[in-house]
Amino acid sequence: MTNAETKPGIGAPSKRLEAMPPYMFQELERRIADKRAAGIDVISLGIGDPDEPTYPHVVKAMQEAVADGANQKYPSNRGRAELREAFAGFYDRRFGVAIDAESEVIPAIGAKECIYNLCFAFLDPGGVALASDPGYPVYTGGPILAGATPELLPLVPELGFAPDLSAVPADVAAKARLMFINYPNNPTGAVVPDGFFELVVSFAREHEILVVHDNAYSETTYDGYVAPSFLATPGAKEVGVEVFSLSKGYNMTGWRCAAILGNAEAIQTYWRLKTNVDSGLFEAVQLAGAAALGGPSGPLERMNETYTRRRDLVVAALREIGVEVSAPKGTIYVWAPVPKGHTSTSFAELVLEEAAVVVSPGSMYGPSGEGFFRISLTTPDERISEAVERMREHLS
Repeated sequence: MTNAETKPGIGAPSKRLEAMPPYMFQELERRIADKRAAGIDVISLGIGDPDEPTYPHVVKAMQEAVADGANQKYPSNRGRAELREAFAGFYDRRFGVAIDAESEVIPAIGAKECIYNLCFAFLDPGGVALASDPGYPVYTGGPILAGATPELLPLVPELGFAPDLSAVPADVAAKARLMFINYPNNPTGAVVPDGFFELVVSFAREHEILVVHDNAYSETTYDGYVAPSFLATPGAKEVGVEVFSLSKGYNMTGWRCAAILGNAEAIQTYWRLKTNVDSGLFEAVQLAGAAALGGPSGPLERMNETYTRRRDLVVAALREIGVEVSAPKGTIYVWAPVPKGHTSTSFAELVLEEAAVVVSPGSMYGPSGEGFFRISLTTPDERISEAVERMREHLS
C-alpha cells in the first residue's frame, strides 16, 4: 500500500465530513460553558430554543399516548393517519391549501432530518443545490455530505432579503436539483416579498428544480402579519415541497415533530429514502403533534405576545446604543447590522467579553451574513432585560 493509499486510522473522519465546518451552535455552547465554568454569569441570546414549556394540551395528549402499549412498537415511517390528516386539516384551515393525506404528506423527525434526507434523495455526487445565504446551516451542509455542491443565493437588505434569481448563472441553474428557501426567514427575520414565491415557481419550472420551502416560522409573526405557505402559490405543488415544523411555534423543539408536504412524486421519492434510514417518528409524538395542530389557538397567540414584547425591548435597546435595526415581522430573531468598525465576529466577541452576553455573528450563517448579528428572543423577559441593560452600559 502506497502512502497515498494509507488508511486514515481508526476514528478518523471521512473526507466528506472533513469538508464540513464545525456546527456553529456547538461552538456557541462551548464558549458559554467555558465562561460559566469561570464563574461568569453569561446570558445567551444566541440559540433559538423556546424557553416556555410545550402547551399543556399537547403534553396531556403525549402523556396519554405514551402510556398506551399500542404506541410503543416500531412506528410506520409513512406516519399515522391521524397525524397526516391533522396536517391536511391544518393546511386547509390555516393556508387554504388542499393536501391529500394519503400522498402529499409524510411526518419527519424534525425539519433538520427532513432537509438532510432530501439531499440524499435528490442529489448525486457532483450535483448542485441552491441555498439561501445567510441561512440554516443544513441547506449547505446537507449537500456537502451528499457529495454535492451548495451554490449560494445571497440575501441582501436591498431586495428584502430575497435572492435575485435572475443572477443565478445559467450553468448553475442547469445543474441544480434542489433550491432551499425559508420565509419568515432565519436568520434575518424577513418575510417573503410580494411576488417572490411566484418568481420561484416560474424559475423552478423553467430549470426543473425541486423547491424546498422551510416553513419553520409561519406561526410566529407580529404586527398583524400573517405568513403564507409557499404551497398556496399557483403551481407550487408542481415544483415544490414544504417542510413544516412544530418546533418553534408550538414550543416543541425537543419533540422532533415535523412533516414534508406538497408534490406527491417528490414525497414518494423522499419516503423511498426514509424507509432505508429510520423507522419513523415515535407514535406517541405523532399523536401529540396531531393534538397541537388541532388544538386551541390561545397558547400560540399568548406566545406571540411574549415574543412581541421581547422584540420591542431588544429593538429599542439596540437603537439607543446606535444600532440601526428594523423590527422583524416574523421569527424569534432580531437581525441587526454591527456598529461601524466591527465585523460580525469582532462585535460578538466584544459583547461577550464586555457584557457577558452571547449573540450570534451573522457570518456563522453564510458569507452574506457578514456585517450582521442575530439575537434570539427565546430567553425569559427578565434575562433579556438584563442583557440589554448590560449592552447599553458597556456599548453606549
